[in-house]
Amino acid sequence: MSILVENKVALVTGANRGIGKAITESLLKHGAKKVYLAVRDLSSTYNLVEKYGDKVVTLKLDMANPEEIKALAAAAKDVEVVINNAGILEIADLFEEEFDQALEQQLDINLFGLVRIARALTPVIEANGGGAFVQLNSIVSIRNFSGVDAYSASKAASYSITQGLREQLLDKNIQVLSVHPGPIDTDMAAKAGMTEGESANTVAEGVISALAEGQFHLFPDPMAKQFETAYQDFAKSIVLADLGS
Repeated sequence: MSILVENKVALVTGANRGIGKAITESLLKHGAKKVYLAVRDLSSTYNLVEKYGDKVVTLKLDMANPEEIKALAAAAKDVEVVINNAGILEIADLFEEEFDQALEQQLDINLFGLVRIARALTPVIEANGGGAFVQLNSIVSIRNFSGVDAYSASKAASYSITQGLREQLLDKNIQVLSVHPGPIDTDMAAKAGMTEGESANTVAEGVISALAEGQFHLFPDPMAKQFETAYQDFAKSIVLADLGS
């Protein structure tokens, strides 16, 4: 299935900066009716509200707080497209004790946050006739990179859950898209020591196109496309295949 974002109501987690902000602006550029900006700091969306007025609505969201996620779903009852972009990256050495805490924190946000968002908002999307659920994963969900082992593990787990969502939501008229960027010019990439990266707009425009084309995987930037070339045969024969028949 495929979906056009024109006249759709969307919700973007982590919409105040980086990829989330770029996706928000691309949604509106391509005709979205309204975008909910789900963020921890309500004041952080000031510039988007100034620019887009009542086309955007800011909502409080802490991905680690199940009650806030439930409140988010209650407030965004007309949402049709969910982009789960919010995530964290903590650098920790695999052989040091602080790695355990870093892994726990990233699993809580990057994995369990996804589960909580999907559990709360899938019924809303379904009640509105269907739509799409977009999960921001990463190339590190496919290949672990030294130094970001905990982040890689959390994203590998979230990619696995995203595959499960795809299978379970097919019958609910909800398209699922798994996005796997490489280095993108964001605060998070800088934290990981990546001083150069593609524009977040590359990811944002890729999401719009991938939804329209009915894709499950999106590898939006040059490094990610190298992964796509190597991975696509496996994805087609294993990840996307109906192995139950």
